[in-house]
Amino acid sequence: MGMMARMRGLAPAFIITVGALFVLFMVISDSNVLEALGGRTNNVGSVNGEDISYQEFVNAVDQQRENQKKQTGKDVDEESLDQMRDQVWDALVSQKLLAEQIEKFGISVSDDEIKEIILGDNPPEFLKQNFIDSTGNFNRQVYEQALFDTRNKEALLQAEEFVRQNRLNEKLQSLILASVNISEADIRNRFNEQNQKIKAEYLLVDLSIYPDSTVKFDDNDLKKYYNENLDKYKNQAQRKLQYVLFSNNPSADDSATVRQTLETVAEKFKKDTVNFQTYVEIYSTVPYTKDTLALNVLPTGLQSIINKTAAGSVVGPIAAPEGFVLYRYVGTVPTKETLVKASHILINNMGSEEKNRDEANKIYNQLSAGANFEEIAKLRSGDPGSGSKGGDLGWFGKGAMVPEFEKAVFGGPVGVVQKPVKTNYGYHIIKVTGKSNNKYILEKIVNPVQTSATTIDANFNSAQDFAYVAAKNGFEKEAKLMNYVIQESSPFVKEAYSIPGIGVNNNLRDFAFENSLNTVSEVHKVSTGYVVCKISEVINEGAKPFDEVKNSVQAAVIREKKYDMAKSYAIKLKSQLNGDLFKARNLNPKLVVDTTGQFTPNGSIPKIGRDYAFTYAAVKADLNKVTDPVRGFRGQYLIKVSERNQFDSTAYSLQRTSIRDQLYQEKRSMYVNQWLDKLKKDADIEDKRYMFFGR
Repeated sequence: MGMMARMRGLAPAFIITVGALFVLFMVISDSNVLEALGGRTNNVGSVNGEDISYQEFVNAVDQQRENQKKQTGKDVDEESLDQMRDQVWDALVSQKLLAEQIEKFGISVSDDEIKEIILGDNPPEFLKQNFIDSTGNFNRQVYEQALFDTRNKEALLQAEEFVRQNRLNEKLQSLILASVNISEADIRNRFNEQNQKIKAEYLLVDLSIYPDSTVKFDDNDLKKYYNENLDKYKNQAQRKLQYVLFSNNPSADDSATVRQTLETVAEKFKKDTVNFQTYVEIYSTVPYTKDTLALNVLPTGLQSIINKTAAGSVVGPIAAPEGFVLYRYVGTVPTKETLVKASHILINNMGSEEKNRDEANKIYNQLSAGANFEEIAKLRSGDPGSGSKGGDLGWFGKGAMVPEFEKAVFGGPVGVVQKPVKTNYGYHIIKVTGKSNNKYILEKIVNPVQTSATTIDANFNSAQDFAYVAAKNGFEKEAKLMNYVIQESSPFVKEAYSIPGIGVNNNLRDFAFENSLNTVSEVHKVSTGYVVCKISEVINEGAKPFDEVKNSVQAAVIREKKYDMAKSYAIKLKSQLNGDLFKARNLNPKLVVDTTGQFTPNGSIPKIGRDYAFTYAAVKADLNKVTDPVRGFRGQYLIKVSERNQFDSTAYSLQRTSIRDQLYQEKRSMYVNQWLDKLKKDADIEDKRYMFFGR
């Protein structure tokens, strides 16, 4: 592609490649122009009174969707589209809040600044990347020719506006980050965390050496602990929702439409001389293949008729996992692999092996006398999967069944009821109904059954009707009258990402916390269809009653008392050992005495794992002196640090700048995110997207 043509394509290119926060700026700006010219005025929400129009939002989503399609080569599915709408909404809200702050602080960017950025030594990457030659070098001459080519005026104006917006945000960010400071102590602490090497001997009085039965406590201990630790037993505010789901599954009419379409195709093909592959290319959603398949992988509807079908015939449409399929049967090829089709009646629920055997023999005799195999299987078989189908197990090959069963079916004749066969599952009365050593060559036209707009509309109307009468007459009453199934979520908190059983729906979550018990919702769109909900339980914030948490309080009190016992024992041991921890092995074999390998303050401790109390004590302890008891995750430790390297000023000087930069980036990112989160928290943000998209 020529450089000039590439320059004219800059607008979509630079929107794709810039940071997430500002990527939508041009789209947002263009949308406002459209709205000012008389476009759609419906609003999906507002930020501090400034409306976000439906058109503005949809344009931004469409742009982001198109960007992703260009990057991945695939369109966005419905579930991912909901997530993308959330991301775009968040970006739009952030953009408007940042614009407010830019105006508040009087930040501006001059035309000379824009010129310097675009024509400077290091132009923005989104512009520069279009002028990198095959050797990886930036061709400045061609870049400047493209900039000053009058045919690229519109793209250049867009680029200038984008650079201006980006520079405004950079200035705002610099302003809010002016107070971020990295002290020398911060740098030194991080250096020590990464470079200090420690090795220590330790003695562990593990809590597990004290059985629960040896710990003494009474109700006063439990209530005292409960009252002193109420924060541990607090209930967050929670809600539960009852809901009726109107699933957007394909309807019978949707299935019938696909079936009728393929029936028409079949009739047309029978009268045509064009080969079947041409029909596949026109009518199938799946590319053409010619498959050679065994009976056990064919759809059930095809298994039953394939052997009665003439080569070259069209069969179907037949229901299959991928939808409805029209098959052309090309022919058959022999194979060394044998497949069998069999039915069985499993007897395994008579109370004993002897009774199972006797009952199986009794049923075998009835079948030998002419009783109907399928009917008895439905009534008596202990295998619910095949029993409901008259005992039919379908087609299968060797290795699919347990050895005893396999031997019987592959060795038995077709159509004969066999004497009961014993396996680990019980006694089986088997009837082989078919054997095959063939594979079948097939071509196919596949049409998936998809939910039509008509079905979705009907679903939505049903949900709306139910929401209206449920709010008026009662949720349970109307659901019962209409034969709708009521489901209920488990409790969820206001900060929950998704509602159990329903999925991600921010507006429905907000509804649950902004309304009272038994309130019935409007219709809300979810990934599987539509829901109408009722707030079925309100759990208020506060401490759980003592009786409700008594068992967990008791476990905590026992653990605390074990820590006290272990600490007393560790103090006694310290006085006995005179600095030699390994003597403890002779005092009590239940004590753990060992030496760690080298570890750093921010790393895992060999033989112990991560235990911050141990690490902190080892960093602070005097060398070669036993510490006082240190409370760790597993119990009480006595620690004797044997090695700890000295501060290396040379290494510190070499690493200081990179550590400072790393800390600054961490604080910078955290500070900006916290600042933006606070802006959002303090802002008056109205989100009405659910009126258009259900979220």
